[in-house]
Amino acid sequence: MQTENIHEFIKKRPYLVWYVKDVSNLNQESILEHTLNYGNWQDVQEMIKILGIKKTAEIFNKQISQERINYDAKILNYFKLNFFPNSYFHFL
Repeated sequence: MQTENIHEFIKKRPYLVWYVKDVSNLNQESILEHTLNYGNWQDVQEMIKILGIKKTAEIFNKQISQERINYDAKILNYFKLNFFPNSYFHFL
């Protein structure tokens, strides 16, 4: 059972979205992207607890399937390998 929702999570971590005035308008996709790009390991683990690993991986997969990808190359590679360990990403 999740103890906090995704908006409570991001409100407690203004350093992830330092340029956003009203974080309550951010959607799950944006919050996940900011957490993976700018968060520390504890932030990422808490985000996965809130969304669940399946939902987190689904959102990430949707984001990286788009033409424009906002993830840093190292972040992108790391989470491809961790969210999809048995996929074709290992051979890219």
